Amino acid sequence: MNNTAVRIVALVLCLFTAPFVAEAQKAGKVYRIGVLDPAPVVPNANLDAFREGLRELGYVEGQNLGIEYRSPAGRPGVFPDLAAELVRLKVDLILTRGTAAVTAAKNATRTIPIVMAASGDPLVAGVVTGLAHPGGNVTGLSALATEVSGKRMQLLKDAVPGIKRIAVVLDTGTGLATQQWRATEQSARAMGVEPFLVEITKADDLSPAFDLAIKHRAEAVVVGLGPVIQNNLGRVVDLATKHRLPTASTAREFVEAGGFMSYGVSYPDAYRRAATYVDKIFKGAKPADLPIEQPTKFELVLNLKTAKTLGLTIPQLVLLRADAVIR
Repeated sequence: MNNTAVRIVALVLCLFTAPFVAEAQKAGKVYRIGVLDPAPVVPNANLDAFREGLRELGYVEGQNLGIEYRSPAGRPGVFPDLAAELVRLKVDLILTRGTAAVTAAKNATRTIPIVMAASGDPLVAGVVTGLAHPGGNVTGLSALATEVSGKRMQLLKDAVPGIKRIAVVLDTGTGLATQQWRATEQSARAMGVEPFLVEITKADDLSPAFDLAIKHRAEAVVVGLGPVIQNNLGRVVDLATKHRLPTASTAREFVEAGGFMSYGVSYPDAYRRAATYVDKIFKGAKPADLPIEQPTKFELVLNLKTAKTLGLTIPQLVLLRADAVIR
């Protein structure tokens, strides 16, 4: 065989084997995901659901996947520093929850893909230019936390008939406290309930917040989930129990910690769905071209043990509507 023939054979073999070599190299890659989340890492049902979703798609932590988890430990002001740290670690993708987290990540990088497991309105936050075509490096799911506030208010009133005054405790670190307050205020007044706003910025504000609720003769408290509250769920529950105030929030984790009720998107379901975005991006899709999804699964969760402690009897019709009851 002459030299020309040898070169031709070599070229054909190279072209034939190249895809298999590329796949082998891809299979050997360890993807690194940075998670920027207001909640502490343990226990974390949301992160477990995210891992489960990734496993179903072939990503196994410790094999071809590594996760760097960062939480502000109740200090929302450190989100920018945590985002910058993940960028320095050169992660392949950043997963976020909440407006403060995605805003910090967006400000830290314009190139690393960012997937929102759940967020307030990303258009209002300014992290995307459109829902159908996000246009940058951010995509994922919206939590509709503000949009379902009216439904939550109605369920609280149904569960505790006769309430006339409520305190609305909001963590200003969420980035959308103003919108959440307006939506809750409008819903409450439409139902004949008088709301008043209590803003918090740090853990030390929690006790005074509940003192203020009592001073205003609140009969229930709507608690917005943000970095401060998510890192102090036990303390919030203790304060509510001390003052005998039923509480309503957006996420199941609050009720599991001892809160009275929650209504909102199923965050574990949202995190599991976020895994599909991660897979698409790792396979070459651009965040700019992946439409923002809205949640499809919402859940009402009630804590009967807490109701009993507070001396409340939840109406049977409300119990029948619950997706989960903690006893």
